[in-house]
This record gives sequence, structure tokens and C-alpha cells, in this order.
Amino acid sequence: MGFDPNTPNVARMYDYYLGGKDHFPADREAAEQILRIVPEARLAARANRAFLGRAVRHLAGLGIRQFLDIGTGLPSQGAVHEVADSVTGGSRVVYVDLDPVVLVHARAMLDGEDKAAVQGDLRKPQEILDHPDVRKVLDFRRPVAVLLVAVMHFVQESENPREIIRTLREAMAPGSYLVLTHGASESRPDAVDEGTEIYSRATSPLVVRDRAGIAALFEGFELLEPGLVWLPEWRPGDGDTIDFIDDPSASLGLCGVARRN
Repeated sequence: MGFDPNTPNVARMYDYYLGGKDHFPADREAAEQILRIVPEARLAARANRAFLGRAVRHLAGLGIRQFLDIGTGLPSQGAVHEVADSVTGGSRVVYVDLDPVVLVHARAMLDGEDKAAVQGDLRKPQEILDHPDVRKVLDFRRPVAVLLVAVMHFVQESENPREIIRTLREAMAPGSYLVLTHGASESRPDAVDEGTEIYSRATSPLVVRDRAGIAALFEGFELLEPGLVWLPEWRPGDGDTIDFIDDPSASLGLCGVARRN
């Protein structure tokens, strides 16, 4: 995957929703098209990021010290290693993304042998698991948290999303965790077709699944309470959240944290 500023990039569009600065006119134009049909998208991106922070804090509090963040996206405040280290220190974190621009930014914020950023394609999970820098930082004989945050909805059905997660699960020691968020068709069914058409012109086409389809991705894991819920509903007392008041489905995404027994 090369650098192309003229094709909307999903990581840069997400950065735009979050109020970042790492985007180009093509990204901004596509993101504004999404915002016109789904005005909640900007808040939804913030809700997704807030959930990630709560999940990492929770797992660090449970004693998890290793994190594999696949589909990292452009870094922002509250990166995984920052959140984890704020709880106990000594976390070991690997960021994985296909986009070389993302990797440049990720590597610039890292130091030490217990952190790494590597290029990898979620659709080829075994290559990620076998990457020497991943193996150098993470010990898969011990529990690890695999983070698939706002990335599985860019995996087509033809690319076997459940098999991808099954490959990751088989490499995870008992007591490991899966953290996942995913765009849900029940949130804005009237906007699904138009939204996916806009993303079809970006670097990664969007696949919005229903609740049953998202729940199926947790096969082989045991969901922690409160289960598969809208983003603001996952343990809101554990830290920052985005309050959608009467309609948490306006966050556009479902999320869950699940344990591998």
C-alpha cells in the first residue's frame, strides 16, 4: 500500500472526525459527505476512542500488560501505551497498520524495546503473528489483549472475518482478551447504503453488519459484562465517555470486550 493523497483514506478520515490535522482535501471531502448524511459521525468517532481508553484501562487493571493493536489508525491523545502505562506502567504494546503514513506517526511516539509499530494487513493475521518485531515485544505464551477497534467493518465477508479472528484467537494464551468495535446497521439503517457507497471510493470499503453478525465475531470468547452494547454503554463509570443521552445508538457502533478461556 503506497501513499496516495488523492484517494480518501479511512485512517485520515477518522482523524478528521476526531479533529486532527493529518488529512488531505480528498479525505476531508469524503468525511464531509459522511457528516452530511450521518451528522453523528464526529461524536461517534470520539465515543469509539473513549471506549478504547476505558477498555485498555480496565484490562490493565486486571493485570494485562501486553497489547496488540491491529488497525491502529493515526495516533491521537490517549494512545494505547499511554493509557496502559498510566495504570501500572511496564506495558508491552505493538501497533499494526497497513498504511505507511500511520506507521511513521506511530514510530515517532514510541521509544524503548517494549513498544513497536509494524506494517501488517489484518487480512493476513498469521503474517502479523509471525512478524519478528511482534514476537520480540509480545510473548504469546502469556495473556495478551488484541484490539480490533473500528477495523473489522473494513473486512469484507469474502475475506473471512471470522477466520481472521479465529487465527488470532488460536495464538492467544488462556486469559487473553479481544477488544472489538464495529459499525452497526441498526444505528442508522437509512444511511447505510449511501454511507457504504462513499467509503467504496476510499482505501477500504465499509461493511456495516447487524448485531448478530457482530456477535458472531466473538466466537470462542466469553463476553465480559455488560456484553455487546453501544459504545457509550460499556462501563461508562470506568472513565471518559461520550454521553448520547437518550439514544446511545447514535454512537453508530457496538462494542465488546471478551475473554479467551
